[in-house]
Amino acid sequence: MQVKLYEKYSSLERALITIAVMSATLIQVLDTTIVNVALPSMQGSLGATPDEITWVLTSYLVASAIFMPLTGYFTDIFGRKNYLLVCILGFIIASGLCGTAGSISQIVLFRMLQGVFGAALVPLSQTILNDIYPPEERGKAMAIWGIGVMIGPILGPTLGGYLTEIASWRWTFYINLPIGILSFLIAIKVTPDTEKQSRAMDWRGLALVALAIGGLQYVLDRGNGADWFESNEILIVSIASAIGFLGYYLHYKSSNKSTIIDLSLFKDKNFVISSSIISIFGICLFGSMVMLPLYLENLLHYPVLTTGFLMAPRGISAMVSMIVVSKLVKTIKPQYLVGFGLIFCGLGLIPGTFYNLDVNPWWIVWPLLVQGFGLGFVFVPLSAIAFNTLPEAKRPEAAGLFSLLRTIGSSIGISIIVTIFTRHTQIAWNQLGSEINIYNPALTQYLQSLNLKLNDPLAINLLASELSTQAQMLAFVDVYAAILFSVVIMLPLIFFIKGSKN
Repeated sequence: MQVKLYEKYSSLERALITIAVMSATLIQVLDTTIVNVALPSMQGSLGATPDEITWVLTSYLVASAIFMPLTGYFTDIFGRKNYLLVCILGFIIASGLCGTAGSISQIVLFRMLQGVFGAALVPLSQTILNDIYPPEERGKAMAIWGIGVMIGPILGPTLGGYLTEIASWRWTFYINLPIGILSFLIAIKVTPDTEKQSRAMDWRGLALVALAIGGLQYVLDRGNGADWFESNEILIVSIASAIGFLGYYLHYKSSNKSTIIDLSLFKDKNFVISSSIISIFGICLFGSMVMLPLYLENLLHYPVLTTGFLMAPRGISAMVSMIVVSKLVKTIKPQYLVGFGLIFCGLGLIPGTFYNLDVNPWWIVWPLLVQGFGLGFVFVPLSAIAFNTLPEAKRPEAAGLFSLLRTIGSSIGISIIVTIFTRHTQIAWNQLGSEINIYNPALTQYLQSLNLKLNDPLAINLLASELSTQAQMLAFVDVYAAILFSVVIMLPLIFFIKGSKN
């Protein structure tokens, strides 16, 4: 009788493996957001333009998106342990190089290397934890994995702002070195390996995947700043990306050999539904994560560190709920848990649709606590059941594809939310601006209370500032309504989830 992989490890060995893979996962997901708040300091230090400095983010996201679905291929070629070690070591070296970069071209190149080596860390950690824990403990394993994946983006901006303030932007990269080295040393000793499998490189498929996914990520990351399809650049890249997707599909259908991405994974109902929900869920998770700091800092004028502390309860609440749901997932149907989580997320978003410029900090904190509690109930069951009905041999490739869809969903969510905010700010600005005229008695009364007239320069500056603030406030409320709607449309999907199979 063949011994299952999880039967080969003691509790101590599982704990060490978990520490190794989750340490690597943590630094990878941290790097998706920790650098964001350091961009202004980085721009001044490297002498970059505002457009050039955004490539620090774009290069990382594009490289990561291209290499993430290749996890299964490289796992077969090198073996899982060797590939994990290469990725961790490469990420450590790339992080150190980013910290020493002396020009914008250098840091863009090194960030690209970070994306290449970091792309597989999240899916590899997921498959390893799935394999080393017995079926009855996989809920706990996915809770641990979920905490690592979610806590990075939540704490990233706060940690990045703190490091930039007390040291410099370079420490947002240097912080990866001790954690990465610890992960590497433990992984050498304890990480389980898999047999290498001969597999020819699908060069045509790789080129089409790079064109499709790289182009899509580029459009999502830079589209709003370039006014979307009003820009010839965005239009051309979008067409190229569409050609890449169509070309790869035709290539997959006509090929008799193994291809880069196995599209037969989409025949598995659980995998498709879980991937769909986690992709849409990116709007809820990352959309609010992007918008709330703008609201707190730009409209309520909170300091960066205060903003970070106000947002931290969501991460703490999410960790608590993941621990709770890891116990419940053994006895309660996963669709019920996901539905409960979505409802909680929705309840936590409703107060945001009533926010104003005089909101009490408590009304920021308690909805985030509710949201965070709901996040764990969505994330853990989906991460567990996405692979339960797949053959074990296909799980590494499925994990890479699942992580890619989660990443793309998050990028789409951020793009949609930022676009809604930008457009609705302009709409509200036009609507409110039309009321600023000499025939509006409320305006005249307001200015008279300040001993000003409409044609006074001070009055013009005051009204322009107030108009911008109020327009952004209205747009923010509209954004929260859109995020709430994204949660509502996910609810019907839970009825298509099938029970997990061990």
